[in-house]
Amino acid sequence: MQLGSRRRLTVLGSTGSIGCSTLDVVEALGGDDAFEVVALTGAANVRKLAKQAARWRPQLVVTADPNGLEPLRAALADAGATEIEAAAGPDALCDAAGLPADFCMAAIVGAAGLAPALAALRPGGVLALANKECLVCAGPLFMAEVARAGATLIPVDSEHSAIFQVFERDATHAIERVILTASGGPFRNWTREQMAAATPAQAIAHPNWSMGVKISIDSATMFNKALEMVEARHLFGMRPDQIEVVVHPQSIIHSMVGYADGSVLAQMGEPDMKTPIAYAINWPRRGRAPVERLDFKTLSRLDFEPPNEDRFPALGLARRAMEMGGGAGATLNGAKETAQDAFVGGQIGFLDMAHVVASVLDDLDEGQDPTSLEAVLEADTRARRAALTRIAALAA
Repeated sequence: MQLGSRRRLTVLGSTGSIGCSTLDVVEALGGDDAFEVVALTGAANVRKLAKQAARWRPQLVVTADPNGLEPLRAALADAGATEIEAAAGPDALCDAAGLPADFCMAAIVGAAGLAPALAALRPGGVLALANKECLVCAGPLFMAEVARAGATLIPVDSEHSAIFQVFERDATHAIERVILTASGGPFRNWTREQMAAATPAQAIAHPNWSMGVKISIDSATMFNKALEMVEARHLFGMRPDQIEVVVHPQSIIHSMVGYADGSVLAQMGEPDMKTPIAYAINWPRRGRAPVERLDFKTLSRLDFEPPNEDRFPALGLARRAMEMGGGAGATLNGAKETAQDAFVGGQIGFLDMAHVVASVLDDLDEGQDPTSLEAVLEADTRARRAALTRIAALAA
């Protein structure tokens, strides 16, 4: 792409919080004058997807719901965008992801985002990855595909974006550790007894970040940090013992890298996902982002504390999965997603989610690293079936 030309952009998961923020950043960076939107994809909210399509006029708009094509077409008609091609279902998501683009935001939540993200690598552009599960479930496979396609992978999780920004790639021999910061979520100071009675509504109420339901509950359990530990291993080539987690309630320092000379480099900013999104879109340069600026005159304190793994056992489960290797990442994530759905549906309690995941990891030995998407999905399916068995026993 020549300097000054419009950049071709695809957003996978455009109706979610990351997708909406991405389009906000694109608008702030010049909108149609700077970007050509190639494709937009969403899930069940076809009216929102159609409204986005009417604004950005992509070549293709896709709903993940296989039965959602007619509702999507009707919504496009209501939005005055009948000329835009519409499609539905998992295969259509991959078709949209594979369209030639300079930049693709992969923001489909959960294991459902793996196949589209792999498809998005094939054109060889920049993939901004906001989906932890791609690397948790299929780290070696995914990174091998990045290399094969000659793509550029830029993490969008605030923690991994922070590490990416201060990770000196020409001095990896001097990097001792990466330190992921965690807000502690809404239950940071709760007792186990209080957490056992926690409701989904309470778990969703994150003190610092505005996120979707699944991501917010992951933060409350600290499974988000567990997945980020596995993700950091693959993104930065770190050993499990080089990956640390520290609770930082203010969410001002987004993560850190420790070096052999004792230096610790940190990336700081207001807790707003538009910052890492803008960094990814502007990379390798820096550009403006529509976010509040950090005001040190009003910043009274920065607190840090070790995570309590008795109340938040997800971190230990991540270490177990990394030590197990093979398909354990897919097992960890599949069991976690299934347990989370059961919690949201009222079948199990808040603390039961970690018990379900632990028991599935105990019983499933996935052996070698999955070498294909099919193998990853098979490991995911086995984990979900095993988790459902545990959930039924707990609910009985």
